[in-house]
Amino acid sequence: MNTNKQHIVKKGVKMIVYALIAFLGLLFTLLVYLVIASPGKPDAFRDEKGKVLVGSISEKIYVQIGGVKQGMFIRTKNTENPVLLFLHGGPGFPNYFLFEKFNPGLEDFFTVCYWEQRGGGLSYTPEVSLESVNLTQFAADAIEVTNYLRKRFGKEKIYLLAWSGGTTIALPAVSQAPELFHAYIAMGQLTRQRESERIAYDFMLKRFIELNDQKSVKELRKFRDLKSESDLISFYNSGTRDILMHELGIGTMRNMKSVFKDIFLPVWTCRAYTLKEKYNIWKSKIFFLSKTNLKTETLTTDFSAAYPEIDIPIFFICGKYDLTVNVDLSKDYYNRLNAPLKGFYTFENSAHGPLFEEPERFREILEKDILKSKISLTD
Repeated sequence: MNTNKQHIVKKGVKMIVYALIAFLGLLFTLLVYLVIASPGKPDAFRDEKGKVLVGSISEKIYVQIGGVKQGMFIRTKNTENPVLLFLHGGPGFPNYFLFEKFNPGLEDFFTVCYWEQRGGGLSYTPEVSLESVNLTQFAADAIEVTNYLRKRFGKEKIYLLAWSGGTTIALPAVSQAPELFHAYIAMGQLTRQRESERIAYDFMLKRFIELNDQKSVKELRKFRDLKSESDLISFYNSGTRDILMHELGIGTMRNMKSVFKDIFLPVWTCRAYTLKEKYNIWKSKIFFLSKTNLKTETLTTDFSAAYPEIDIPIFFICGKYDLTVNVDLSKDYYNRLNAPLKGFYTFENSAHGPLFEEPERFREILEKDILKSKISLTD
């Protein structure tokens, strides 16, 4: 090998070594950042002088529920507030990181319990059997969490707020034990999700054809226009569905266009979780999607037919642009639902997450209607 070739080889090796060092340095910096951004504690409420607000709570705890250890955040500015249990969607994918990011202010009105459901997030544990991951068990767990909160805070009844997949747990819970709840607030109420998925698919396909987005059209065509039940289930369980919904503003939020930027990264930067707990959030999501029938059970159940009557006040919160859980199907269920008091609220600038997209209006509805058992602001 002549001198020139030797020089070229040495230069190439140096470049590879430098690139490897740079990569490892970047990886180390990222790891340090994630550790710093993961103290594993929810932020305390503080007064104007920076002291912890008297009477407030901001904690992460674990409680034996349904025979297994389950995690939850409990936060309030005043423990004298009424208690609210939040049921996240998913399934198996806690939403607390969105509360930390957007701070919609529920703790101004309530003592809020952000329970992370069996097998998901903080509640991910090998103790959870696959057989126990079903809506019946989840509803029983929700009632047990409710009774824990009632006893701890000395309340006869609490409020229940459920989002998306959480509404499939809330309906059986309030149906079985209405005496435990002041009211049920349903954000993105599932009804006939099989039909909702077909409507969303047809909308997306038509829209991407109009945009001449051949790549997205090709991705959707892989599901063969949902001609069979297996195609429908595959679409519902796919990452393609979520990614394309977000691109069109019909996903989690109207202005949330990227699953990676707006969901994946915020989970990893949420300060309330440790690094291991963040890892478990994604591990549990994969666990739910790949090993349980929970999503299929959700997809194939007609909740509007199963629960035609609820014996407590119910308030539907729906985004005008929501095709993740079709807003028109929720409205149809609302119209046929029997309840002592009911209100339907359309959020004109929201998709699937009105609480985060239009928090001011949500707070107004809480103050003027829900907490006063009125429907003065309903559609």
